[in-house]
Amino acid sequence: MTAPVVIYVPRDAAALAMDADAVARGIERVADERGLSVQVVRNGSRGLLWLEPLVEVATPDGRVAYGPVAPEDVAALFDAGWLTGGAHPLRLGLTEDIPYLKHQERLTFARVGVIDPLSLQDYAAHGGLAGLKRALEMEPAQIVDEMVTSGLRGRGGAAFPTGIKWKTVAGSPSDQKYIVCNADEGDSGTFADRLLMEGDPYVLIEGMTIAGLAVGATYGYIYVRSEYPHAIATLEAAIARARSVGWLGSDVHGSGRVFDLEVRKGAGAYICGEETSLLESLEGKRGVVRAKPPLPAISGLFGKPTVINNVISLATVPIILAKGAAYYRDYGVGRSHGTLPFQLAGNLKQGGLVEKAFGLSLRDLLYEFGGGSASGRPLRAVQVGGPLGAYLPESQWDVPLDYEAYIQISAMIGHGGLVAFDDTVDMVRMARYAMEFCAIESCGKCTPCRIGSTRGVETLDKIATGDASQREQQVHLLRDLCDTMMGGSLCALGGMAPYPVLSALNHFPQDFGIESSQSAAHAA
Repeated sequence: MTAPVVIYVPRDAAALAMDADAVARGIERVADERGLSVQVVRNGSRGLLWLEPLVEVATPDGRVAYGPVAPEDVAALFDAGWLTGGAHPLRLGLTEDIPYLKHQERLTFARVGVIDPLSLQDYAAHGGLAGLKRALEMEPAQIVDEMVTSGLRGRGGAAFPTGIKWKTVAGSPSDQKYIVCNADEGDSGTFADRLLMEGDPYVLIEGMTIAGLAVGATYGYIYVRSEYPHAIATLEAAIARARSVGWLGSDVHGSGRVFDLEVRKGAGAYICGEETSLLESLEGKRGVVRAKPPLPAISGLFGKPTVINNVISLATVPIILAKGAAYYRDYGVGRSHGTLPFQLAGNLKQGGLVEKAFGLSLRDLLYEFGGGSASGRPLRAVQVGGPLGAYLPESQWDVPLDYEAYIQISAMIGHGGLVAFDDTVDMVRMARYAMEFCAIESCGKCTPCRIGSTRGVETLDKIATGDASQREQQVHLLRDLCDTMMGGSLCALGGMAPYPVLSALNHFPQDFGIESSQSAAHAA
């Protein structure tokens, strides 16, 4: 009996939104009607979101991609002989040869879109567990040193060295320590955490387990935003399966070491992406920022030393342990080591995820991967780093994507999300949106954020609709307000909300009705 042809249909949320379930059912139905033997595997997304559902057929030459496949395309694909890689208008060729994928450096996302996310066998067969097995043979201090040497920095946006955070927790004596994964991915234009949790959940479990071994923590929590039901379901199923085979629990891989974890669902507050607010929420309290010190690494969850890292940070740990710190460190530029999954959104033809080593430019992402604007009009501005990130004009699109280089231009890379706008964008409205977002999402604990953002919205409204003779005065007030928020806010929400506002003022002064020379003087 011949083996069935394996067909991969994504179960990622983006693919589901484009009828992937109906496509999968259609494939099984048509194959059954024609007496053909197929096996449908629900994988994660490859990250080419403009092509979802991207369906792949396993052939002797490799996996051949077709997309975007609609339910009504299925019969015609069978007619075209797609089970043997037959020609069809939706045929994209060998998946690995698609330029968008071929020109990436997939380290953290190496398995995403390749494997069945919940298959323990698939995970192990594609390099999973190699990092954990090595970690189990090392002393905790050696694991921490490996992380320090790798140069991995927090991928959630703050870019704090991961190894230093771990070393602090490891050196804090306590009867109980915790590993907390911040999966409260709330920035506009970001979806890397979701893609990974839905497409390769075991790598996150493995990374958190290694972190536990390194610092002496025996329990972990994955704090996921409530808007990610598919990610939550996938993680919970993966944790249950991992526990059932001894990957988690009281005897991790027969080592006698203890580590277990669970998923906790957030209630939808953007502020809970800030680590101390997240801890408050985990403890059953209102998500409000804590003053520092003490640092969470010393007194975190329930007052115990706690490692808090982003999904991508923890999911990168296994490959660092498996391949060695030097392997990972040699990607990137300067002090920005390794790779980052950049997320392309907004007015672009080819939105999706691109994992690349640090050092490429925004222009590379926008045109070589993003394909330029979806509208066909010239691109004018790109917001990098979420709703608190700066709006960058074309004159800054060639600055290398590197943490320090972006600090030099008063911008941030953040979580790697970028949202593109064409030349029809009104930058006054975009600046107002940033202030309004801060006003709505503020936890209210500190005055500069709570009151400052509200006054900022009012001032921007006066600039947009008020007397032109008063505009210069209002702009001056807005700049003073931004200075106060940046210097006086307790956390990054209030401290960074001025970034998009000031960047809009400095780079697009004509939208505010002010002189370019005045704006340039302030920018300098």
